[in-house]
Amino acid sequence: QAAKMKLKHNINPVLLQFINFIILVYTFVTYIPWYIFSGSRQAIEKAKQVKAKPVNNKPGSAYRSVNSLHCLASVLYPGCDTLDKVFKYAKTKFKDKKLLGTREILKEEDEIQPSGKVFKKVILGKYTWLSYEDVYTKAVNFGNGLAVLGQQPKTNIAIFCETRAEWMIAAQACFMCNYQLVTLYATLGGPAIVHGLNETEVTTIITSKELMQTKLKEIVSQVPLLRHIITVDGKPATWSEFPKGVIVHTMASVQAMGAKAGPGNKQQARPLPSDIAVIMYTSGSTGVPKGVMISHCNIIAGITGMAERIPNLGEKDIYIGYLPLAHVLELSAELVCLSHGCRIGYSSPQTLADQSSKIKKGSKGDVTTLKPTLMAAVPEIMDRIYKNVMNKVNEMTSFQRNLFILAYNYKMEQISKGYTTPLCDSLIFRKVRMLLGGKIRILLCGGAPLSAATQRFMNICFCCPVGQGYGLTESAGAGTITEVWDYATGRVGAPLVCCEIKLMNWEEGGYYNTDKPYPRGEILIGGQNVTVGYYKNDVRTQKDFTVDENGQRWLHTGDIGEFHQDGCLKIIDRKKDLVKLQAGEYVSLGKVEAALKNLPLVDNICVYASSFHSYVIGFVVPNQKELAELARKKGFKGTWEEICNSPEMEKEVLKVLAEAALAANLEKFEIPVKIRLSPDPWTPETGLVTDAFKLKRKELTAYYQTDIDRMYGKNAN
Repeated sequence: QAAKMKLKHNINPVLLQFINFIILVYTFVTYIPWYIFSGSRQAIEKAKQVKAKPVNNKPGSAYRSVNSLHCLASVLYPGCDTLDKVFKYAKTKFKDKKLLGTREILKEEDEIQPSGKVFKKVILGKYTWLSYEDVYTKAVNFGNGLAVLGQQPKTNIAIFCETRAEWMIAAQACFMCNYQLVTLYATLGGPAIVHGLNETEVTTIITSKELMQTKLKEIVSQVPLLRHIITVDGKPATWSEFPKGVIVHTMASVQAMGAKAGPGNKQQARPLPSDIAVIMYTSGSTGVPKGVMISHCNIIAGITGMAERIPNLGEKDIYIGYLPLAHVLELSAELVCLSHGCRIGYSSPQTLADQSSKIKKGSKGDVTTLKPTLMAAVPEIMDRIYKNVMNKVNEMTSFQRNLFILAYNYKMEQISKGYTTPLCDSLIFRKVRMLLGGKIRILLCGGAPLSAATQRFMNICFCCPVGQGYGLTESAGAGTITEVWDYATGRVGAPLVCCEIKLMNWEEGGYYNTDKPYPRGEILIGGQNVTVGYYKNDVRTQKDFTVDENGQRWLHTGDIGEFHQDGCLKIIDRKKDLVKLQAGEYVSLGKVEAALKNLPLVDNICVYASSFHSYVIGFVVPNQKELAELARKKGFKGTWEEICNSPEMEKEVLKVLAEAALAANLEKFEIPVKIRLSPDPWTPETGLVTDAFKLKRKELTAYYQTDIDRMYGKNAN
């Protein structure tokens, strides 16, 4: 496994022998003191331990974490069975400790690019902080202010806003007053937003000035019940475009109303554990978004399970929040922090690092200023960092490059044995580590599968464990998370202490829980974190959720997994992605994409297959630098569009894909036979991928329909 992921160097063989000898001596000399003084011996032992076991020995039995074999965990702190109680507990415990941080904007300027495009650049100052007390007071006032505007307990209120401190304050206000918070991604398209707002019949929406101008303005007229728009960041410049009967407030003015009015009759408004806390719209990879109803006890069970996998979580930790809070991964991670006394510093993908698109050259990105210890990331972002660093490595002098590669391969070997490499870390990888501020101790990754090569790279270069997690909005984000000392790649870890997981036979795909060496099947998650179902959609709820004879809810995920000996889960397939070719072979589109996505040449790939044809085709977003270089080598001249539209270049890219597919042991029928190179990237704004950058197959198929017809044309084989 490790051999395949080693980087290639070009060093004189005699010199290489000598270097290897030095490394051997160094390893031997440093091993003894390391073995005596380091706690890593326990880590090696821990990595070998069984982490989850089947509850009984029948095939298809549920697996539980060894820490919750007899009873699943569901409460974080005794008596705190709703989210308002959790926050009150935290506020009493951590009073004047810092909680939410935001960077001040010192200067904004427009930078004109050579192409004539205008990029907004910002210079940001230091983080300013609100304490637990501050946030609590602001949330109480906001909740009371909403009551003044006529918001009733157990009714819906929508938030459509970027990730920022005000989002969390608004959410806490809703949890206290038992308002059901409807969350919508800031990147959802117009029709999807209208669908969510009308289905939940909200009269009030919380948003930002920018989203109000760019997204809401166009659709307000299609949301007849809307009465109040609350902007979290001050007064918008113009009011005139809004239909009669819609009033725009600032968050500050609503808080002032609340402070003046006081609590009113609050006692009967306190939520019960079974009350709905959030209706979270998931930008499903298919069709219109569905609203998942998540109760107070669902969220608490989920964050109880997650917190248990993060060792020594506490007041020293700083978390950087930049992913969409409308995504269950980010909301859960921030609630875990809030309940354990950690600080949350807010950021955005455009201002995250010094090199990010909105940061003016020479000024500091958010990670450099905040120096976080914890960070969550989606594979898309990890893959981007991986490619950036690899491009930098390729630009080094050959001495530097070979040094980096030797250190990388040496550390990979040491990690796979469970050892640490303090010297390499401080000499070689410190620079890479500084890209994320230099203090990260755990990177949490979820939202989509992370490739083994990227995960390995993160482990090595950022000198910290990469915890992969698996969960769905429908399971309140909780399912499995790898333990920090588990360096095996491609697995998502053992079930969290709040839930159990079983595998159900899926005959059509040929997966059975009696399979050898590992039981395989559709993943079912059971426990208090399994949500109530889909909003106003009983048919779908009954299809995806079942209740067993003990009254336990189970979620049918549609993902296919296998359990390893130590009780860790590996995701190996997806029910929806299985297409049967004309000759009867089944192709898993996700599996083919995973095998090809990590090529330097490929920024993104969507594989397509039709049951009316005998072969697979694909759409590829090529990496501009790599493809331009390939075109130069082949002597092809032209603009970026011409390169992408050239049949000649398509053939060249196909050769590279076919080589990688064979190396990844794909079957012959799984390898794409024809491709279309897309000159434009797929972003959530284009509607072709979701917020977590998962492919929306239906939309991609519609978008590339003419290409599909061409590739499956009359002259096809």
